[in-house]
Amino acid sequence: MAYKVLVPQAVAAEGTEFLKKRGYEIKEGRGASEADLIADVADCDAILLRTAPCTAAVIEAGKKLRIVARHGAGYNNVDLAAAAKKGVWVTNAPDATTNTVAEFTIGAVLATAKRTFLLNQAMKKGDFFFKNDHKGLDLEGKTLGIIGLGRIGRKVAHKAYFGLDMKIVAYDPFAARENTPEYVKLASYEEVFRSADFVSLHMPLTAENKNSIGINEFSLMKPTAYFINCARGELVREEDLAQALREGVIAGAFLDVFQQEPPAQDNPLLALENVVATPHMASNTEECMMLMATQAAAEIDRVLSGGKPEWPVNKPDFLAFSSEL
Repeated sequence: MAYKVLVPQAVAAEGTEFLKKRGYEIKEGRGASEADLIADVADCDAILLRTAPCTAAVIEAGKKLRIVARHGAGYNNVDLAAAAKKGVWVTNAPDATTNTVAEFTIGAVLATAKRTFLLNQAMKKGDFFFKNDHKGLDLEGKTLGIIGLGRIGRKVAHKAYFGLDMKIVAYDPFAARENTPEYVKLASYEEVFRSADFVSLHMPLTAENKNSIGINEFSLMKPTAYFINCARGELVREEDLAQALREGVIAGAFLDVFQQEPPAQDNPLLALENVVATPHMASNTEECMMLMATQAAAEIDRVLSGGKPEWPVNKPDFLAFSSEL
């Protein structure tokens, strides 16, 4: 009997074709809610997961479940502890999004500096001379502050330094000077916010840093500085950010992620002229979607073939799993 893989949300065809060619049966989910996953997972050996919530209840319902393979780098929608207790591997695809999100972030820096979106809106309304009161900024010599110097943060630093001649200052509690590019200045958390002309977030969401960035951080920033978040919306206290933007504490923001997605239409951030908002699309390219799907599929194949995953994010208790066989 073929192993069965639940795919709650559509992925690039390359991912499912990879699995089909290796003899796996694909079960297309009925939806992406917790209830949908609970109803669908009972006879499945693996889940190829995008943004659907893989809670403890979902994992408990997956009596045959051996791996949850995340389609992307983040995994905050998976209950890692519940999976480990049940002996279920959780993996991600950390390399798939690196270049794509870094490119998008550089685009965000350029968009805020040159006021591209704001000027586009004015131009389409017939206001050609809106530009006279809304000048942009040159990026050469400006400082980009990076919070989180992992794969994406390092790639952003590389592109900004070599492509835009920007200065780079970064904070990461796990970064060591000897393993950091020489063009990146490591600094304290506070100093990054204080010194940068653009602050960009690139850390994963954890229980410890949820809602950790608020008015204290924005108050450290220059009134001419911009805040960019293409990481996770839950890192930021949105009411504090809206206050900082309304009161001129900072100059503007580019937001690809929100606390609630989709954000409510009455979210005050969406009404502010000095905010550019995009719909969580930093990784939404043809190439990246293909990579995320195939890398997640490959992890499923490794585990269901009796091996270990390449990118595990938990440590399963195999004794607990074995006891149910």
